[in-house]
Amino acid sequence: MQDGRLSTRHLLGIKYITTQDIELIFSAAKQFKEVINRPIKKVPSLRDVTIANLFFENSTRTKLSFELAEKRLSADVVNFSSSSSSVKKGETLLDTVNNILSMKVDMIVMRHPAPGAHYFLSQHIDAQIINAGDGTHEHPTQALLDAYSMQEKVGNLRGKKICIFGDILHSRVALSNIFCLQKLGAKVRVCGPATLIPKHIDKLGVEVSYNLEESLRWCDVANVLRIQLERQDIKYIPSLREYSMYYGITKERLDKLDKEIVIMHPGPMNRGVEISSDVADSDHSIILQQVENGVAIRMAVLFLLAKDRNDLAA
Repeated sequence: MQDGRLSTRHLLGIKYITTQDIELIFSAAKQFKEVINRPIKKVPSLRDVTIANLFFENSTRTKLSFELAEKRLSADVVNFSSSSSSVKKGETLLDTVNNILSMKVDMIVMRHPAPGAHYFLSQHIDAQIINAGDGTHEHPTQALLDAYSMQEKVGNLRGKKICIFGDILHSRVALSNIFCLQKLGAKVRVCGPATLIPKHIDKLGVEVSYNLEESLRWCDVANVLRIQLERQDIKYIPSLREYSMYYGITKERLDKLDKEIVIMHPGPMNRGVEISSDVADSDHSIILQQVENGVAIRMAVLFLLAKDRNDLAA
């Protein structure tokens, strides 16, 4: 990182950025959070930039958050949905993107079901690429907004104990969170049924637990993930009811703790399964703050990547 620039011209994953990059993004996000909380919420920072949002998977929060961030920065925005595109007719990813780039697009925000799709594209096109989720691999902006939200609530994350609960096996959020939190010095644990914990995940330097109550007592922050039934081709748990019985975060379980912990959830929530409504809506929860911070973090990422992009491309 030099002169307030990121060390990379793409955001392909947390794995590929530095701790200094993360801190720079957080610093910019703090300024943009002030912007989005004032009466006039727009700045002209990207008024000469055209951004294409390419979503090959369904998305609500991430897509809206990116689009809002882009418009707050005064960028020109093009939205693409694979369900109504030539992809349905057999067009390749590279052909689709090259056709879009021929319309003079500067940046691409993409969600794709194939892990590594963003890295592949970065080797073949000139536009800057932001990963909005690739299969079960990474979701870097979600990890950044999660860590930023934690830092707002509990201060410096160095030495803090963060536990990620739920369907770790199918979650791109979990992997990006692990990379991001470790770069910020946090202690990370994953907790869930053995069938939903990836083999050898301990090789990433995280603790593994199958005991919900003990993990709640251990952690300062609980980041709760949903069961991703749409990614499961076999049954990993007997039923959602049984999962909730053993691994659901409820008010009764939190009331037994001798301390208060912070509750987070990247959404969408399955209320009554991995988290109860009275927990999601409680003072413990910073779920709505995560949504607000998502716009600020994405504004920061877009702004920093676009900064002097012509020099970076040279």
